[in-house]
Amino acid sequence: MVAFTPLFICGVCVSLLAAALYVLKVFKQSALNLPPGPFPLPVIGNLHLLDIRRQDKSLMKISEKYGPVFTVHLGLQKVVVLTGYEAVKDALLNTADVFADRPAIPIFHHIQHGNGVFFSSQELWKTTRRFTVATMRDLGMGKRLGEERMLEELHFLIELIKSFKGGPLPLRFLNMAPTNITFAILFGRRFDYEDPTFLTLLRLIDEVMHLLGSPFLHLFNFYPFLGFLLKPHKMILKKVEEVCVILKKCIKESKENMNENNLMSYIDALVFKQEEQKKSNTVFHDANVLASALDLLMAGTETTSTTLQWAILLLLKYPEIQEKVHAEIKRVLGPECLPTFEDRKNMPFTNAVIHEVQRFVSLLPHVPRCTSADTHFKGYFIPKGTTVIPLLTSVLLDTTQWETPDEFNPNHFLDADGNFIKKKAFLPFSAGNDSVRSCTGHRVPSVLGRYHPGGRVRASGTGTHGGMV
Repeated sequence: MVAFTPLFICGVCVSLLAAALYVLKVFKQSALNLPPGPFPLPVIGNLHLLDIRRQDKSLMKISEKYGPVFTVHLGLQKVVVLTGYEAVKDALLNTADVFADRPAIPIFHHIQHGNGVFFSSQELWKTTRRFTVATMRDLGMGKRLGEERMLEELHFLIELIKSFKGGPLPLRFLNMAPTNITFAILFGRRFDYEDPTFLTLLRLIDEVMHLLGSPFLHLFNFYPFLGFLLKPHKMILKKVEEVCVILKKCIKESKENMNENNLMSYIDALVFKQEEQKKSNTVFHDANVLASALDLLMAGTETTSTTLQWAILLLLKYPEIQEKVHAEIKRVLGPECLPTFEDRKNMPFTNAVIHEVQRFVSLLPHVPRCTSADTHFKGYFIPKGTTVIPLLTSVLLDTTQWETPDEFNPNHFLDADGNFIKKKAFLPFSAGNDSVRSCTGHRVPSVLGRYHPGGRVRASGTGTHGGMV
C-alpha cells in the first residue's frame, strides 16, 4: 500500500485548484464575448499548435476554423489575431486609433526600454515619429536628393560586381549598397566598402537579425522569466551594445561638430533637436536619441537588402520573367543610362516584378499592436491592453484579393493592357500608422522572425545564365 505524505497531498490539491481557476478564467473570457479560439493548455497555451519558425502560416491555419478574428494564447499571453484583408484593413485604417498602441515585447523592451521610433508608445512614439518623418523628408527621402544618393551608391555597387569578373558573387555583398544609403542618411556620409566601422556594423546587424529569428528567442519573448536559462537574448543584447558604442561615438562627434545651419544627417537632426529643447525636458533625452538612431540603423538596413537578394533568386528561378525585365530596362534606359524615379512610369513590368517580390516573400509577417481602449470589433469585445496581431502574411496571400496568391506572378500588379496597377491589399509593411513607422521604406524587426534567401549567385549581369552555385 502506497503512503501519501501530507506534502504530496497538499501539492496535488494546489495543482487541482490552479487547474480549476484556469478553467474558470477561460469560461469567464467566453462570457465576455471575446473572439473565439482553440482551448489553451495550462502554461503553454496554444504553442503546441504553432510551427515556431513559421508562426504566421500556423495562425492562418487556425483562422480556417475560427474565422478572421480569433484568440490564441502564446504561452501565458492572450493575443487576438486578425487575418485576411478585410479584418486587417478595418483595424489598421478604419479604427486605427484604437489599435495604435504597442505591446511590450520583452527583447525589444530590454534593448530600447520603451524608447525609439518603432516600439515606443503613446506621446513618446507620436513625437518621435513626427520628428523622424519630417527629418527624412528634409534629408531628401522621396525627393531628388534621395535619388542622387542612390545613383551614387549604384556606381560603387556596379564596380563591386565587376570586380568578380563573372565569378560567384555572395548574395550578402548586395547588402552593401542599400545599407550604405541608410548609413549616409544616418551619419551624413557613405562608407568605403572596406571601412572597418562599416564592416563591423554590417556583421553585427546581420548577427542580430539572425538571432531575432531563433526559436529560443521566441521562447524568451513568451516566457521572459526563463531568461536566465536562455542564451540568444543575451547574445543580442551584447551585440546591440557593441553597435551602441559606435552610435554613441557618432552622436558625440555630432555634438562637437554640428552646424545648426547645415544639418547633414539624421543624427545631426536628433542632436540639434535635443539641444534645442534641452531645458523643456522633452522626449529627446539621451536614451531616446540613442534608441531612435539604433532603430533606423538596425531596421533601416534590412528590408531593402533582403528584398534585393530575394529578387535575384526569383529571377534566376524564373528566367522568362528575367528576360522580360531585362528587355524592358534595355528598351527604356538603353545600355548606358542610369534609372530615375520617373522611369518607373515607363517600366510597368519591372515595377510589377518588384512589388510581386515583396508580396510573395512576405518579409514582415506582422507588426504587433495593442488596444488603447476597450473596443468592439467585428462583433467581438476586445479589452484595453490586449495584444493584437494584424497578420500581414494573410493579407498578401488572401485568396479573395490575389488570383494566384501562392505563386510568384507579376500579373497581380498588371491590367489586361500591361499597365501597372496599385492593389489595396498590397501591405508588405502594414498600413496606417505603421506605414509612417516604416517611413524610410524599411523593415521593422518582426517577432515572428525573418526569412533569409541565402546562397550565392554568379555575377553574370542581367542575362539568364546566372545560377546558384
